[in-house]
Amino acid sequence: MKRTFLLTFLLTAFAAVVSAQQRPLITDDIDITPAGAIDFSIGVDFLQNVKLPVSGLKGDLTRVGDIRLRNGFASNVELQVEGVIQNFLAINSQITPPPIPLDITGNSTSDVDDIVVSAKVLLRRETRNLPAFGMKFGFQLPTTDQSRGIGTNQINIFSKIIVQKKFGEHVGRSARANIYGNIGLGVMTAPLSSFTQNDVLLYGIAGIFSVTDRINLVSEVNGRLNTRSGPAPLGTESIGQFRVGTQIRASGLRFDTAAVFGLTKFSPRTGLTFGVTYLSPVFIPIAR
Repeated sequence: MKRTFLLTFLLTAFAAVVSAQQRPLITDDIDITPAGAIDFSIGVDFLQNVKLPVSGLKGDLTRVGDIRLRNGFASNVELQVEGVIQNFLAINSQITPPPIPLDITGNSTSDVDDIVVSAKVLLRRETRNLPAFGMKFGFQLPTTDQSRGIGTNQINIFSKIIVQKKFGEHVGRSARANIYGNIGLGVMTAPLSSFTQNDVLLYGIAGIFSVTDRINLVSEVNGRLNTRSGPAPLGTESIGQFRVGTQIRASGLRFDTAAVFGLTKFSPRTGLTFGVTYLSPVFIPIAR
């Protein structure tokens, strides 16, 4: 049922709404998709030595169909949907007995991803001397099956402040340097602790640097930080990663790739990501 729901939800979103950040980065920018247009991204991730404390599994994770949809709802409002169609985990080790009951046969498992639905609002446009300012808020839907060992099947909510400044002469449609950052709060349900949540600090800082009118270099540091004085409840630990890669525009599409490096104990050790993004023409006229 959950798999059918996920596929239906994503296809409906593709037809009517749209996600999140500029691939291959995961830090949110404040640029708004033109009102009535859709920005559609899809990619594949390969992550090594992924740790999943709730299920006690460790292994190499392949994420197929990492979909990000962004829909310009108004000149300063964007609706977003994101999720992964299928996750595949090659299990390298596991805790016995596991922290939760698992439904796994052999040394691998797979599952859909938890869908994230959010909205981004531009509150103040950039001026010559001051940065653009906005916010994003949303929630994670419990669309995974925790017995598969990958997702937590929990509802989590979050809000972020976004700041962005562009520098230098324009090359084509891009500034020579686009620097932006996020800081915010995530309220995460503790999967194994009744009536418990963990409020985590969300952070990210990213840069997009134009090399030519078609090629950008990109980099970021992004993650969440446990704010408790002691250990975090399982499933809400501090995680972080560093990404560095490229964006290449060709044939009306933007292709991307990046290397991923984990920054905390519970982060993937290394990884690679590949994707492509298409920005549609304005096909849903919206009154301004």
